[in-house]
Amino acid sequence: MPGVPDKVVLHPLVLLSVVDHYNRVAKDTKKRVIGVLLGETYKGQVDVTNSFAVPFEEDDKDPSIWFLDHSYLEIMFRMFKKVNAREHVIGWYSTGPRLREADLSMHALMANYCSNPVLVICEVEPKEVGLPFTAYTAIDEVREDGTEKSRQIFITIPTEVGQTEAEEIGVEHLLRNVKDATISTLASDVSAKLQALKGLKGRLGDVQEYLGAVLEGRLPVNNDIMTYLQDIFNLLPNMNVEALSTSLAVKGNDMMAAIYLASLIRSTLALHKLIDNKEARMWAEKERADKAKAAADKAAKAEKDKAADGKEGAAADKDQDKQADGAAKPTSNGNA
Repeated sequence: MPGVPDKVVLHPLVLLSVVDHYNRVAKDTKKRVIGVLLGETYKGQVDVTNSFAVPFEEDDKDPSIWFLDHSYLEIMFRMFKKVNAREHVIGWYSTGPRLREADLSMHALMANYCSNPVLVICEVEPKEVGLPFTAYTAIDEVREDGTEKSRQIFITIPTEVGQTEAEEIGVEHLLRNVKDATISTLASDVSAKLQALKGLKGRLGDVQEYLGAVLEGRLPVNNDIMTYLQDIFNLLPNMNVEALSTSLAVKGNDMMAAIYLASLIRSTLALHKLIDNKEARMWAEKERADKAKAAADKAAKAEKDKAADGKEGAAADKDQDKQADGAAKPTSNGNA
């Protein structure tokens, strides 16, 4: 289809901005937030590199009544344009978590700022494993019999998460700060495998639902999807071969044993560091106590020496007074 993007690549900064916007404005409510997506389009790929929030209100009872601040949008875009001239308005985002009746009219409004806008619905509280966002674009649907005039509908676009080298370094730095090195990775590995299996189960359920709808005639046969499914089945290993199943089991057990051993070694090293830290702290406290005791003894000795010097001075003054009194008395002799 002409004008329809082949893929939408969302950068981590955009996801963080959308979640922050939702937490500030609509957390613990049924409202949604809306903003503008910035980026560039090259060879059918839409790179969403930045975004900003836009004031938005809608009537809960009548979805056709809504308000979006155009002036704020234009002022913010002019300021972002001064920072990065390569970023253009490429669409808008919503926290849905699904499409609504007023989305087509808002999409038409966004078409005033870019030729073919995309809509990205982000799930700030995802309940399923997978990417927490879905991209859409609007196309004109025309009935073949010509009974109705053309109308716009949303179609989905393939999505993925992409990042530049600078963003990758920043995300890795944040994850490094979050990760606790004292915690074993065995539990995290098992949790990751469990989440992956849940995601696989969900995808297989979607495939089963689609094939069931095709068999019942509710959906037409899509040859591209059937080709992909056939490729998947061709790539699956034949688990009926005993040698293959045995080798996979041995390989899995070896990996689990290596992970378990590494976790034990890490726990032992952590305990060793804890004991070394405690011993170093005890020696430091003992050294401080010895220094404090030496300083107190030195102060007491100085005070004692000072008191002794004061007594000797007082005795010397007393002797001088006696000598002075003896010299002042008149001597008695025969001439008195």
